[in-house]
Amino acid sequence: MAIYELDPVERIGVAAVGEPGRRRFFLLATGSGRTLTLGCEKAQIQALLVRVNQMLEAQQVETPDEPALAHGEAPDSGTVPGEPEWQIGEMGLGYHEARQMFVLVASQGAAGETGASEAPPDDAPSVRFWLSHDQVIAFSKQAESVLSSGRPLCPRCGLPMDPSGHPCPVMNGARPIF
Repeated sequence: MAIYELDPVERIGVAAVGEPGRRRFFLLATGSGRTLTLGCEKAQIQALLVRVNQMLEAQQVETPDEPALAHGEAPDSGTVPGEPEWQIGEMGLGYHEARQMFVLVASQGAAGETGASEAPPDDAPSVRFWLSHDQVIAFSKQAESVLSSGRPLCPRCGLPMDPSGHPCPVMNGARPIF
């Protein structure tokens, strides 16, 4: 299995291409003389952000309103990613106590995988991104910004709405029982 190391990461961020509701998501990173573009799902980024926030709290890392982006700056929001090297199947986040760094691990998904629970093949490539506290905070804020620029949520049911509206279950007579 090929394992790539971006140690340390110089830049990391999320990009979305396309119209809201039909966007493709990418994880973009630069480090160790290499630039990576990996395809991913919106749900993977959402789950990663939940884990990032849990780990920042567990490590008692202060999260300022405006993180310093000098080292670990996110890619420009206008960056249009090229074709991804591969599609991410699994992601994990850990913390290395001795180095006081976060490590994000992304492994390639099985061919034709659509978020299935199938484990990646033994020879699937993986990459480890080593991130400082400031880089994790900046990544979190940048990824949140990309995710929030999608479709607005319905104030009644919380589901995403298309410009033409959506079939709202609350308006369809399905009311919560108290």
